[in-house]
Amino acid sequence: MFFRNLTLFRFPESVVNSLESLENDLDQRRLRPCGPLELATRGFVSPYGRNDEALVHRQGAFSLLAIGAEERMLPGVVVNEALAAKLAEIHEKEGRRVGAKERKRLKDEVMTDLMPRAFIRPSRRSAYLDAKDGWFVVDSASRKAAEDAVSEVREALGCFPATPMAPEESPRTLMTAWLVDGNLPAGLALGEECELRDPAEAGAIVRCRRQDLESDEVREHLKSGKQVFQLGLVFDDRISFVLGEDLVVRKLRFLDAVLDQLDDSAESARAELDASFALMTLELKNLFAQLEQWFGVPRPGESG
Repeated sequence: MFFRNLTLFRFPESVVNSLESLENDLDQRRLRPCGPLELATRGFVSPYGRNDEALVHRQGAFSLLAIGAEERMLPGVVVNEALAAKLAEIHEKEGRRVGAKERKRLKDEVMTDLMPRAFIRPSRRSAYLDAKDGWFVVDSASRKAAEDAVSEVREALGCFPATPMAPEESPRTLMTAWLVDGNLPAGLALGEECELRDPAEAGAIVRCRRQDLESDEVREHLKSGKQVFQLGLVFDDRISFVLGEDLVVRKLRFLDAVLDQLDDSAESARAELDASFALMTLELKNLFAQLEQWFGVPRPGESG
């Protein structure tokens, strides 16, 4: 159940008390089936899977949850084809062309007719809260998807002032300096991937994969004024990832030093999730503490 991408938010200590009733609050917004005339529904589902009722997996200060959705698949081409057939029938029977207002009404009728027969696509997205250090972590590299997750929790709790990280140090400037000087913070090493851009509007973009980032080729791009927008990094020989200038963690991968600690003898899916979640949150807690230090992202409501 390891997360693959991380979009991070921070929330103040004042939120912690409201998390005590998290299970009950999420239950009020449990995912319900998509109705015959609904395009989509969203709500909370069990992190243990579809056959479980529990909506939260707690482990110390950490609370794992999952946001589910059901969306009716109604492609525009299908709607347009049905609408065209209806318009052609009117023209043939009545010998007239349909105006814009009537066309919109007919399109609504077509969608109402098609929706109950449309396939439903289910989806789910995991996230967790760290009550002690004030992190809300969404398993997504999409800012919109992550903001939607924050909105769902906010609707459930009534108030959830989680905000995107606002670094005091420019990630682009700092990561460019790391790559130019080769002087990375302790425990951090370069990976094999980066994205360099000319900061000018419509400037050149260079993407490197499986590349020695200390090579002359990369250095020439940096000398020409390009800056780091994404940088592959390895933390303590335990986690590899690509860090963006938006501080989104992409392509997260736990290395052998971490995976070797997993117990393969878990007796149930719950036990397996419990072990994986404990290991993941412990490793990420250490990484987040360093992100806070490197870039200056203090918990809201506290002095930096």
